[in-house]
Amino acid sequence: MLHRFNAYLQKLMPILTPLSLIIGVIFEKVGGHLLFLVPWIFAFMTFAGSLSINFEGLKTLKKYPKFIFITILFLHVLMPFWAYVLSALIMNDHLLTVGFILSVAVPTGVTSFIWINICKGNIPLGLSIILIDTILSPLIIPLIAKLAAGQIVAIDTTSIMIDLLWMIAFPSMLGMLMNEWGKSEFVKKLSRTFAPFQKVSIFLIVFINSSVIAPYLKNISWDIVGIILLVLVVSLSGYTFCLIIGHFLWRRIDLITTFVFTGGMRNIAVGVVVASTYFPSRVVLPVVFGMLFQQVLASQFSKGLEKYREKFNLNVGNEVKS
Repeated sequence: MLHRFNAYLQKLMPILTPLSLIIGVIFEKVGGHLLFLVPWIFAFMTFAGSLSINFEGLKTLKKYPKFIFITILFLHVLMPFWAYVLSALIMNDHLLTVGFILSVAVPTGVTSFIWINICKGNIPLGLSIILIDTILSPLIIPLIAKLAAGQIVAIDTTSIMIDLLWMIAFPSMLGMLMNEWGKSEFVKKLSRTFAPFQKVSIFLIVFINSSVIAPYLKNISWDIVGIILLVLVVSLSGYTFCLIIGHFLWRRIDLITTFVFTGGMRNIAVGVVVASTYFPSRVVLPVVFGMLFQQVLASQFSKGLEKYREKFNLNVGNEVKS
């Protein structure tokens, strides 16, 4: 029953996510009263997602150190710089620029591992990147947020770090320890049980945090349309850059697939929590709109990778031949 419900939710995520945003805007007062629940919901999501991760992935550090380094560099240096350039040139609004930078500076999405699995990427490598990036996020996000905000927005980086430890680091470690030490069948059953509630939690976070941007969306303007379109461009370029870089650097379909999804996806809910808690509401707009496209783009790139695989006649581990 729960398995079918989870599959149903997975299929409808591209529809239910923006629908949650719309409902949240309509019922903004309800969402506003529930803001205190967001850190707790997110901690549960992180714990549930981490049940499928163990410390075995760390062994790939010895085998693929350059791959992992380049992925972290792409996530937290190249994409934030790209988002800064685009938003500064097109929007000319410092708060929006901070929002765009924050939207791509958050850690890679835990759900990227699902797409890596579906598209036959390197699962241990993908899990190790998720694990390492998650552990580093309480240090990286406050630093990037401080650099992006500059002197215009005063932020408390210490509080952000503490919140990220509570929402990401501690639940992740707890989930991974349970995976490592718990009975295999029990952990798998627990993970399957939690899976649909993870997705419901995403919808709840979008619904609750939509109350922050409700005043903007209730009076939709060309400014909002422009922000949404630029969010699409940034999100699309992230996946595209990964495919191009992967083609020339690794030339192996399993590594390219892993790079596309770990580099293209983001744990956007983290960005929404940080943006709505520590920044003016305008900063939240580029972050929360990222939820509109992430799963849709992932599904499209999964099809694109299949065509790419067929074009070069590749199986897992084969190299791309020019």
